[in-house]
Amino acid sequence: MWSYHPELLKTPVPRYTSYPTAAEFSDGAGAPEMKQALEAIAPETPFSLYVHIPFCEQICWYCGCNTAAANRLDRVAAYLDALHAEIGLIATQLAGRGAITRIAFGGGSPNAIAPDQFLMLVERLREAFRCKDAPLSVEIDPRHFSQEWAGMLGALGAGRVSLGVQTFAEHVQRAIGRVQPQEMIADAVRWLRAAGVGSINFDLMYGLPEQSLIDLAETLDTAITMAPDRIALFGYAHVPHLVPRQRRIDGSALPDARLRFDQAMLGHRMLTDAGYAAVGFDHFARAGDALARAGREGALKRNFQGFTDDDATVLIGLGASAISSFPDRILQNEKNAGRYRMLVGARRLAQTRGVFRSHDDQRRGEIIDALLCGGRADIAAFPDMAARLEPFAARGLIEVEGTGLRIAQDGTPYARIIAAQFDSYRSPDARRFSHAL
Repeated sequence: MWSYHPELLKTPVPRYTSYPTAAEFSDGAGAPEMKQALEAIAPETPFSLYVHIPFCEQICWYCGCNTAAANRLDRVAAYLDALHAEIGLIATQLAGRGAITRIAFGGGSPNAIAPDQFLMLVERLREAFRCKDAPLSVEIDPRHFSQEWAGMLGALGAGRVSLGVQTFAEHVQRAIGRVQPQEMIADAVRWLRAAGVGSINFDLMYGLPEQSLIDLAETLDTAITMAPDRIALFGYAHVPHLVPRQRRIDGSALPDARLRFDQAMLGHRMLTDAGYAAVGFDHFARAGDALARAGREGALKRNFQGFTDDDATVLIGLGASAISSFPDRILQNEKNAGRYRMLVGARRLAQTRGVFRSHDDQRRGEIIDALLCGGRADIAAFPDMAARLEPFAARGLIEVEGTGLRIAQDGTPYARIIAAQFDSYRSPDARRFSHAL
């Protein structure tokens, strides 16, 4: 289905959930720039909220998220107090301006906190931002999920819930420190469906230690049988020099580059054969799901949560390490939960780093998004790209006609590498980013 060109895949590249990427963030932008951006929001500006819960009941070895064990109730309670305080700070700065289009909860694991704590948090958000009807999306860890949690999410009107599944192969689960029986996932799906949650997503992974093609095929078969509305199939990024907990994973047991390629190709084929529409380069959705519709209609977007049908141009992040995005700047909250609590406890905005987006950045970012979301872009603003694009054109991975660039079907696994040609910040650095596929 796809042609294998290892020479093109050998250079690690970012996942481009933003441009510029987090690698370009610095201390030159922070709380004053956040205050300025909030004050500039017009009364009817649509924006989204992302709320970060940096706790998990158990820490998985592969995970690169900002999270810690939820084994100290006082620490969790203190963090939630700070989160409530930050909500108040941001709402005060907005003074009723803007209109929230959706609220996303991620982590960590939002269900690492108690159901009543989550309920209070949602009520606080809806009251502070006057967004009673804003749809909710929530990431959950199925290992610590319950029927009570599912019922509460249904009662709150959660429209989408994402389950961290990763793999159904038990020996692979042991190799990544995340053991969860198949029945556990099936229970979570059944409870969520009964509660009225309309869109369920499975996060799956390839490129895991000890994972064979057969392991992945069996995981995909099982997932397809459970009929989630969306499936995100990510390639595992092994960067133990950046994520110390990954040192527990046996690097010698990881699939080589060719096997990773074959796994990505197998996943694409099996999911599309099962009726899922390919969305971007690593998401799949049922035809009736909002994500698939966005893909068909050219309305697909990409942000820090991956591919999305959210068309808001402003995203406000709440919680330690959460990122806020505006057309001209990207700002990140203090990563350390303790320092984050100190900042908001002193009634200070929590942003401590970020980057300004120049006009050139915005043009390049639009091209990168267009290529990753729709597979085509107008590159008239950058007429001198022929040499950089030639290796892809020569292999039939792209087509260039006039100022139009289109990624061919055979170029799908190379999408991030192709998009990276428009990234003015990149230089070869194998230690900063993950595999291109």
